[in-house]
Amino acid sequence: MHLVASERIKLFSIATPWVCGGFALVALAVPAALTALSATESHLPPTVASTQFGYQIGLVAVLVLAGLAVTSDYHSGTIHGTFQAVPRRTPALVAKAAVAAGYAFLLGEAAAFTAWLVARILAPDADLALDSAADWTIVAGTGPVFALAAVAGVGVGLLARHTAGTVALLVVYPLAFENSVQLIPDAGPAIHRWLPLNAATKFLTGRGEANAGRDGGTATVLSDSPLATGWALAYFALFAVLVLAVGITTVRRRDA
Repeated sequence: MHLVASERIKLFSIATPWVCGGFALVALAVPAALTALSATESHLPPTVASTQFGYQIGLVAVLVLAGLAVTSDYHSGTIHGTFQAVPRRTPALVAKAAVAAGYAFLLGEAAAFTAWLVARILAPDADLALDSAADWTIVAGTGPVFALAAVAGVGVGLLARHTAGTVALLVVYPLAFENSVQLIPDAGPAIHRWLPLNAATKFLTGRGEANAGRDGGTATVLSDSPLATGWALAYFALFAVLVLAVGITTVRRRDA
């Protein structure tokens, strides 16, 4: 537990968690507010899914937060003291991932429910009640997805070590790479179906029940993953743990 406490102190002694956390909250709340306010003009009544329209940008903020939690240690040199105190390294790195994941979970829940509440306040006549499993999943499921994304982000930070490269990778991958894969002739769509963030989207959106059956529009575009929602989350979790394991293994084999 002392390792977790130490990593918590290190993480919250820098501005990253506060800046990225605030950005994630705004990224979900502002689109939810705009969607609710523009419902009359667009003739598309807001849905529970539309309140989570900013999910992808919030996810990028969480990935960057997790990556910077690692690279800031390398930049400041505190990683050397950590590895001197914990020569085996693995427990300290697992504790770092656990702290980042815990904060990301709380951030995801706070951002998702804040966005939903903002939409309910601004569009009181819309049917935004959480009265189905799909409704609860797309809102409350943001926390687990953000937590697993943070685990993967820590793994990427351990592999890259440098802030610029880590941030670039963690921004470009979710915003551009996965969708760009579909442009590969013949094999692109088949590859895209099994990409990790696509699986996370499948867990959250299912078949679009929380968006009144609409695909995209004012909500996240539905995933083409062949997995059921529960298995999609497990698949994403496996990917996150694998990235972290590769990162830890790499760190243990090279100099700090």
